[in-house]
Amino acid sequence: FLLSLKLENKTKGRLQKQICQVVLDHFEKQYTTELGDTWTSVRDVLTCPLYWQYAVLLNKFSQSAELENTLHVKGYHPAFQGPLPYLPASLKCYIRRTPGRFPAQKHQAGKLKEYYLLNAASLLPVLALEVKDGEDVLDLCAAPGGKSVAILQCAYPGQFHCNEYDDLRSRWLKQTIESFIPDPLINLITVSELDGREIGNLKSELYDKVLVDAPCSNDRSWLFSSDIQQATHRLIQRKALSSLQFQLLRSAIKALRPGGLLVYSTCTLSKAENSDVINLVLNSYSNVVPVDISEMAKAVSQEFTFLSGLQQHELLVLPEKGRAWGPMYVAKLKKMSS
Repeated sequence: FLLSLKLENKTKGRLQKQICQVVLDHFEKQYTTELGDTWTSVRDVLTCPLYWQYAVLLNKFSQSAELENTLHVKGYHPAFQGPLPYLPASLKCYIRRTPGRFPAQKHQAGKLKEYYLLNAASLLPVLALEVKDGEDVLDLCAAPGGKSVAILQCAYPGQFHCNEYDDLRSRWLKQTIESFIPDPLINLITVSELDGREIGNLKSELYDKVLVDAPCSNDRSWLFSSDIQQATHRLIQRKALSSLQFQLLRSAIKALRPGGLLVYSTCTLSKAENSDVINLVLNSYSNVVPVDISEMAKAVSQEFTFLSGLQQHELLVLPEKGRAWGPMYVAKLKKMSS
């Protein structure tokens, strides 16, 4: 009992991270305007790590029946059930209503991990992408690699190009792929460190599906910036993010084959980085059209809370107690033949 008390205090200490007041004040102003009363309940979850939840994404390449039994015993259930337009049987993700984190697995050279811990909402862009066997896929901003790993749980692409511009994050991405993907399959995957804004020119019309999980204001982690100067700097730079996101989308559209699909996602609530960027794309391109994802949203509405009033080609997951997933914005577009 004393041991468990000790452990509990240790995790409490870890969870009582300091809220960065500068960031909170900034969010308070912006999100009260954009989300109205909804912001209060979202803020309660974002500022209190004790409410946070983690999903367990199983790795089909290193399956263990024992793990699934353990998860059932601990009260976990499959995150995705019901009439989803796209849900490969090989994609298995477990969640439970109570907060807390399943123990993480350490990286061991030559040994595949059995599961990946993530925010369950980050699988929604992957489900929206609907990758099928043999398709050529680009993950434009792929680090740390959770979505790349999830795509490979769903299907075997013809070619899979994972790109990450940032050197440190790129190393993290490579390690994630090595930890989850077995040898022969790794040969389908190209990992590059290109500037995402240039890929469209370098790889014009080469892909059937492109995922742009864009660099964004990460609401969850920014709230706990320990360095006030860094936080202030981030908030100043925040205005430039939507321009970067638009340039990445422009590059992704070039990289898509006519008829190809693009999914854009962020982990921020910010309208400037979400709907505004997608509207700009739709207004700038006559050959890019929105794709309805409301069926998918409806099918998972038991487990996720969505902001109401968005268009049918977009969704925004709002964290709430007992369903502390998100923030996660997802939008889906199609490139027509020009």
